[in-house]
Amino acid sequence: MSEEKKQCDNKSCDKESCAGCSHAKGNGVPKEQLNAHSKITKVIGVVSGKGGVGKSMVTASLANEMAYQGFRVGIMDADITGPSIPRMYGLKGSAVADDKGIYPMVTGNDIKVMSINLLLPQEDAPVIWRGPILANMVKQFWTDVIWGELDYLFVDMPPGTGDVPLTVFQSLPIDGIVIVSSPQELVQMIVKKAYNMAEMMHVPVFGLVENYSYVKCPDCGKKIYVFGESKIDAAAAEVQVPVIGKMPLDSDIAAAVDAGQFAGVLNTYLSGAGEYLPQV
Repeated sequence: MSEEKKQCDNKSCDKESCAGCSHAKGNGVPKEQLNAHSKITKVIGVVSGKGGVGKSMVTASLANEMAYQGFRVGIMDADITGPSIPRMYGLKGSAVADDKGIYPMVTGNDIKVMSINLLLPQEDAPVIWRGPILANMVKQFWTDVIWGELDYLFVDMPPGTGDVPLTVFQSLPIDGIVIVSSPQELVQMIVKKAYNMAEMMHVPVFGLVENYSYVKCPDCGKKIYVFGESKIDAAAAEVQVPVIGKMPLDSDIAAAVDAGQFAGVLNTYLSGAGEYLPQV
């Protein structure tokens, strides 16, 4: 073992001195310090290789599921340029702050939420920032927000493998991720991109969720595969992770999202997903 590695194992170095160590790569980069008034047991990232696959829907559904089971849950909306979590839960106005930090808003089912939309003067104000500023905002959601005591914090990441997902992987103590995809033919390539990034950052993948799997006919109940037959099982087998849910296009869930009433939604299509997450 190298001398510098021994020093780090003995906690004799700080963030600045460790940043240049040869072993401080990937997920070994020193993590940001959590707000002093917060205690979070498990941090779960929800990612996708491309946009428009319903990642925020899955994030909120997983959060609702764990809250329903009695766990203390929070959602960090790290999709800074495309935030949607507050709107789903009907959260409006500005988050309150004092000298201790910023207080998250709380949904109707007791989930704590922090999003850039809770810090902007108007929810439809565009966030026209470059990558480093976006990444720093995500860090502030960890260092400056008073989360209190949480069993699970779900991080709704922006799509792709750019600055912000990289910052989350490197700066936050991510316990693992859930990858969200859709049934189109390119799904295996997209899933593999997200999976390979997680593997490079030494972050476990708990499972895959497929959204838009099918539409159920309201008259006969037949499943109609609008985007073609599912490819998620083949993609999961290739990367050797489980499929933890397949979600159809559901008009009732969509209506709850549009009405800002997602706190009352228990997504039965992901009812067993909690079994794949780390236990607290």
